[in-house]
Amino acid sequence: MRSRSRPSLLFCILVASPAAANVPAAEGAVILLGGHLIDGIADRAVPNPGILVRGGKLISIGDLSDEDREGARIVELDEDAFVLPGLFDLHAHYAVDLFGAGRVDERAAYPAIFLANGVTTTYPAGEVDPEEMRALRVEIDRGARPGPRILSSGPYFGSWRRGWDPKMTAEALRREVDMWAERGVRCFKAKGITPEHLAVLIEHAHAHGLPVTGHLGSGYRNTVNPRDAIRMGIDRVEHFLGGDAMPADRSAYASLVEMDVESAAFAGIAALYVEHNVYFDATLTAFGYFGEQDPEVFTTFHDEPKYLTPYMRAVLAERPPRRPIAQFERIYWKKRETLKAFYDAGGGHLITVGTDHPSWGQFFSGFGIHRELQCFVLAGIPPIDAIRCATINAARAMHLGDALGTLEAGKLADLVVIAGDPLADIRNTRNVRLVMKGGELFDPTTLLASAEGRIGPAGPDDVARWKPRR
Repeated sequence: MRSRSRPSLLFCILVASPAAANVPAAEGAVILLGGHLIDGIADRAVPNPGILVRGGKLISIGDLSDEDREGARIVELDEDAFVLPGLFDLHAHYAVDLFGAGRVDERAAYPAIFLANGVTTTYPAGEVDPEEMRALRVEIDRGARPGPRILSSGPYFGSWRRGWDPKMTAEALRREVDMWAERGVRCFKAKGITPEHLAVLIEHAHAHGLPVTGHLGSGYRNTVNPRDAIRMGIDRVEHFLGGDAMPADRSAYASLVEMDVESAAFAGIAALYVEHNVYFDATLTAFGYFGEQDPEVFTTFHDEPKYLTPYMRAVLAERPPRRPIAQFERIYWKKRETLKAFYDAGGGHLITVGTDHPSWGQFFSGFGIHRELQCFVLAGIPPIDAIRCATINAARAMHLGDALGTLEAGKLADLVVIAGDPLADIRNTRNVRLVMKGGELFDPTTLLASAEGRIGPAGPDDVARWKPRR
């Protein structure tokens, strides 16, 4: 892509470094010309009629006047460029577990890696250290460093949180919701929660106008089946659709692989989601990552290990190969089948994209969005709808559909420019050439360079920092 006109010199400065990329969007207008447009509304790509951005917002798409062009930074895109809405990852763990001791949130490299991959909005789906993640969000929001929008989840609500009190009273739980809502949580995440606690969480989160999502179960051992959570009013469900096809006498993991998508039980749970407008975050590749990895999806299209410190690369090189989890491999293939069946049952507008990649050092979350999109298409989801799952569906799930998710005048200027038509080959989303968040332009190559060698300890004396505090 090329830039021209005298004001384009500012564009050249803008993408020169991650710090410089945080030039306030209000300083001037940007016009993107050339290439093709996938706005998230139409079912096909069209020639880009010209996109005018000013003050962090999309001012107009097409019908640009001479007055619009005067003084604007003009960015001319190559003929094979495709402009898409900025991508969402609604299960965007910043967590890594490099030593098998438990997860810690990675904040040095991940913000740049997410943004460089066109992911302009992340929902962490449960934070290991919510105070540090909140500090990261504030730092990004005030422009001190580049990164995606972080829609904070706060801590897990349920037994997955270290120190969770299973006997917490309803009033104490409400006070926790109040506190985290005040601290900027945008959606609460339940995992390992009882029915009694989930009902209180949903009721009080809704009192704040905030949604709730959950990693739920089958009802086994006092877990909550998504069917029952939907009736309580939950807004989104992670991983498993649930329903009568998941009996309460065994875990969700054990029963999922036996789910019959032709059964009345499956039709019933799909209809319940549609009736109650409940979103489903599929996380297909999460299970493929921990099982015997599907070679069609888990390919090396980028040198991800270079983001590890030299010490961490050496540590990993000495370890034996990780043993695949056979159950997760079976779940991976079954989830591909159930996702397509849910789509065919009328649930396509309720599917969102989430990666759920708490890395052990092989693959990193930001790159996972492209594997997840590819997996959607391999499951049978049309590429345009896979893109919608990662854009407008996700925006609506987070109550942001009026501001993000499509390229329309009046919305925030979050977009990604890629090389190659993703409707012809969804793998082209990997070819990120330019990212815009809130009207600010970022060069992905520069962002990625800033993240190299930053994940993991610098040496043996630094290892403790990469293990959870007990």
